[in-house]
Amino acid sequence: MTVPYDTRLPPELRGLKVEIEAHAREFGLDFYETIFEVVDADDLNEIASYGGFPTRYPHWSFGMSYEELKKGYEYGLSKIYEMVINNDPCYAYLMRCNHTVDQKLVMAHVYGHCDFFKNNAYFAHTSRKMMDEMANHGMRVRGYADKYGENEVEAFVDRCMSVDDLIDIHSTAIKRHEESSRFNFKEVVEDEGDHLTRFKSKDYMSDYINPPEALKAEEEEFKKAQQAIERSFPERPERDVLLFLIEYAPLKPWQRDVLSIIRDEAYYFAPQGQTKILNEGWASYWHSTIMTERALEPWECIDYADHHSGTMAMSRGRLNPYKLGIELLRDVERRWNTGQFGKDWEECDDLDKKQAWNLNLGLGRKKIFEVRKIHNDVTFIDTFLTPEFCKEHKLFSFAHNEPQNNYVIESREFQKVKQRLLFSLTNHGRPFIYVVDGNYKNRGELLLRHEYNGIELRMDRAVDTLANVHALWSRPVHLQTVVESKPTLISHDGTTPTQKTLGEADDARKNAPPATN
Repeated sequence: MTVPYDTRLPPELRGLKVEIEAHAREFGLDFYETIFEVVDADDLNEIASYGGFPTRYPHWSFGMSYEELKKGYEYGLSKIYEMVINNDPCYAYLMRCNHTVDQKLVMAHVYGHCDFFKNNAYFAHTSRKMMDEMANHGMRVRGYADKYGENEVEAFVDRCMSVDDLIDIHSTAIKRHEESSRFNFKEVVEDEGDHLTRFKSKDYMSDYINPPEALKAEEEEFKKAQQAIERSFPERPERDVLLFLIEYAPLKPWQRDVLSIIRDEAYYFAPQGQTKILNEGWASYWHSTIMTERALEPWECIDYADHHSGTMAMSRGRLNPYKLGIELLRDVERRWNTGQFGKDWEECDDLDKKQAWNLNLGLGRKKIFEVRKIHNDVTFIDTFLTPEFCKEHKLFSFAHNEPQNNYVIESREFQKVKQRLLFSLTNHGRPFIYVVDGNYKNRGELLLRHEYNGIELRMDRAVDTLANVHALWSRPVHLQTVVESKPTLISHDGTTPTQKTLGEADDARKNAPPATN
């Protein structure tokens, strides 16, 4: 039996932790208690493969991630310096073999993340006891595997994980509909005939003013409308597909619980995808500030500069969230220190005056704390990206060249660069899918709609996803989308996918869901 090693910080690292934490608080960072553990590289790779949690439900995809991380580390292609969990208290893992300067850098970086987790608005809804909840999720899924069979449970988890991004990431801040069941229809008439349109009249003029034929026709129309309401649900397009499946799919109790677990974890991880650039930029800003202004010893400068520059390096055709985040935060801090914002700055057309503009306001540090509190990546880029910043940091818009099978510079224009960047960040770059009708064709079939925005779905992935949704819904599933610029309906009955072009362009867009972003 292998005896577990001690993961507690050794005395020298405990001293560094106290020092770095004190520096972080001096700069105004606010975070939960942070517990550091020191683990070997293999164990850190294993924790990372589980999404940062040492205990989760069993699934083959975690093992696949572990093998990828392990081989990357062994071949010198990648290395995990730190891992931090959004929890109260926060848990962070250090690699045992790292040099002292790396450990100091990582600690400072971790405190930046912990401050962001606690104070950013997009993390406000997340559970602060997720470490315990993940362990509970794992125990429940293992219990189902023991009771119903490992193969059956794992196959069901496969299907759930294939659709785990079909959630409404904005629903934590926006009330889409009433909490009561959608089957509680409000259009109930207590007394028969109360809904009919009747005009006041004398008794002897009643049949003339309110013809019985007209009232009967109105009654028939009302009944048809009531039946349509009762047959079709949801009342409006539903973006949280997982919630819809949990509420209405013919699932067994254990399956409904597993799907709820997948959904809960998807909502927990969603803010990390929404704030990747800002979160990493914030942590990098503070590890840079703490190290260079407080914690760095003279003999550590070369190692620190080497490792910091490696983290900030930009590769061709690929955006580095650490680099973009830290540089844009520094630009915001500089602009608010010098007063390069507001109406006077925007309307100044004297280039020399704008270059020398400095009102010595000193508001930069306060501003970036405000940015940390209320923004995500999309709003951060949309609000603070400037033409001057793009020019200084050589940001271009890239496009794929099909004949040469490589990426080329598409544009250097600011608006196109910004638009392309925002488009890649919206909904994590994934398509918007809505439930339109859970009783399609009055046969209990499920109709989904892809909100087409110029980018077509990958058909292989779309078909595989529909197959998994069908397995959950147990009845035919349909998806309205656009293929080769034509409105198209893709269907799956559990055996064979079919695809047909709709007759009119508006068919795929009628009853389009309202914009939610």
